[in-house]
Amino acid sequence: MEKTKVLYITQAIDPFLEGRSFAALMRKLAQGAQESKCEIRVFMPRFGVINERRHQLHEVIRLSGMNLIINDSDHPLIIKVASIPQARMQVYFIDNDEFFKRKRIFEDKDGNFSEDNDERAVFFSRGVLETVKKLGWRPDVIHCNGWMSGLTPMYLKTMYAEDPHFTDTKVVYSSHGENMDDELRSDLIGKLAFDKISGDAITEIETPSVLNINKLAIRYSDGYAHGIETISDEINSYIEESNTVSMPFASEENVVAAHEAFYKTILSDESVLAD
Repeated sequence: MEKTKVLYITQAIDPFLEGRSFAALMRKLAQGAQESKCEIRVFMPRFGVINERRHQLHEVIRLSGMNLIINDSDHPLIIKVASIPQARMQVYFIDNDEFFKRKRIFEDKDGNFSEDNDERAVFFSRGVLETVKKLGWRPDVIHCNGWMSGLTPMYLKTMYAEDPHFTDTKVVYSSHGENMDDELRSDLIGKLAFDKISGDAITEIETPSVLNINKLAIRYSDGYAHGIETISDEINSYIEESNTVSMPFASEENVVAAHEAFYKTILSDESVLAD
């Protein structure tokens, strides 16, 4: 039986952004899936706070060199990789000097939500999908984690809907306690129009915010997995109203098994997780 291929797209994973429960959970989840005989890939942004020397990041030349057009501007895509020796696991990093060189994650030097976070999210989502295609690796399940990956489900079901690379791919989304009140620039829909995505397909983000990015991700996902025990009432209501298949929050000792079972319910009857 072929191994199930799971792509984890995340804002953080230990040990590259330590001290965050979100990052620790993603390490446990990805490592657990790999130890359960799944074939995995992990992608995250190469935030400037990551110490490249300590973690031995290096550029993957054969994957770098593409340019992504965002809002009618070209942005070079750089792919880096590092290993987690204890887990025998690699993590790929989406990088670009304009978007990720700064020594901060989502806030500017004054502590405000960065003005270009919308374009960073577009670049990250498209960068992952284009890199996975270049790898020639076809995931069975894509598990998006955190608002910065929240445009990915929409891209898969619109711009990449006819792409044979993702024909049978299922998408799971999880939020992880982000500040839902953070707002993005008001012209996000106009920027997505450059990718030929109509406003009718993204009505949730007519008013762009982290909350509404989450709603958009849920609408285009095949399932929602609770990444934290308590999420906003508005997100809970949206999940119920949209009849999205959801996985309840799982305790730390059960989190890997619970996600594997959930992936299995999302996949077709013929596709089951490897024993």
